[in-house]
Amino acid sequence: MSLSIGIVGLPNVGKSTLFNALLKQQAALAANYPFATIEPNVGVVPVPDERLEKLAAVVAQAAKMTTLPPIKPATVEFVDIAGLVKGAHEGEGLGNQFLARIREVDLVCHVLRDFSDENVLREGSVDAKTDREIIETELLFADLGTLEKQRQPKASKDRLELERWSIITRFTKNARQGRLIKEVTKNDDEVAVARELSLLTAKKILYVINVDEDQLKKADGLMVSWAEKLRVQAEEVVIISAQIESELASLNEADQQLYLRDLGVKESGLERLISRAYQQLKLQSFLTAGEKEVRAWTVKAGVTAPMAAGVIHSDFEKNFIKARVADYDDFVKYSGWKGVKEVGKMRLEGRDYQMREGDVVEFMVGK
Repeated sequence: MSLSIGIVGLPNVGKSTLFNALLKQQAALAANYPFATIEPNVGVVPVPDERLEKLAAVVAQAAKMTTLPPIKPATVEFVDIAGLVKGAHEGEGLGNQFLARIREVDLVCHVLRDFSDENVLREGSVDAKTDREIIETELLFADLGTLEKQRQPKASKDRLELERWSIITRFTKNARQGRLIKEVTKNDDEVAVARELSLLTAKKILYVINVDEDQLKKADGLMVSWAEKLRVQAEEVVIISAQIESELASLNEADQQLYLRDLGVKESGLERLISRAYQQLKLQSFLTAGEKEVRAWTVKAGVTAPMAAGVIHSDFEKNFIKARVADYDDFVKYSGWKGVKEVGKMRLEGRDYQMREGDVVEFMVGK
């Protein structure tokens, strides 16, 4: 599965600057990374994962290869969703296009302005807290429109149909009271109805605070204080300087690391954003390591081995037999499959095995 993140925000809060910087930064890395701009406002970038090069080196050494096998990271699709202004739910600006686009993404990255450059006109932006309320009000109005179009079923004894209507009724009541659907969703049945109706405020949201360069050193403290201001969990807040991300975009990987070190920052904004997105959506990666390629695959936390195999190819799930599994650290330490098998660190897992973050896997399938 791939991850799709929609970047939203009022005009001049820095969302397009951030979007362009993320794409250019990844394009400037090694040529064997997958990178593509699908449309002017949609781009696919690799998920930073330092484990892959180490796995590739292990595979090359074990197989006595003269070059490393191709490396294929997991990818994230970023969508710069333009056109949001007050009244978007009624078609103001590019409202309809905006709403259609946001329905398609897995997670909403809501950029809020907290940088001090007053040469950048605000154009509707007041302050971060008010800006958040403007956008979420537009999303709620759109959801309310969707909910109010639903029709109560005629006299019916169909339990599922009646339960669905009860959920819609509760969603409608809460939306009218200004509550986001994700805040009032209680169980899997309600999640399913929200997904069926493509409700915008049912989506997970990350609040990206676009700050000045000198604020990045205080990122941890700012994350906590902004979470309190916005009344959300700290895990829902990411501190980024779009300006710094733009400057990183012009540097090679080694110089990027030096620049970040000079700033007193361990990770780029992209790395923090993707890591937090994975946490919010409860995603994890498993790894495959062979002579043809070394690759990271994205799955939901808790998926079984056959389901993970199905991410590679649908036939693998249907014809799953067993999975050879090793922990990443053991695979590197003992130099690949032969080594982990010799020291008893390789496991054979069956259909009920739940995948773990960083599993190195080889699936055995029938015909």
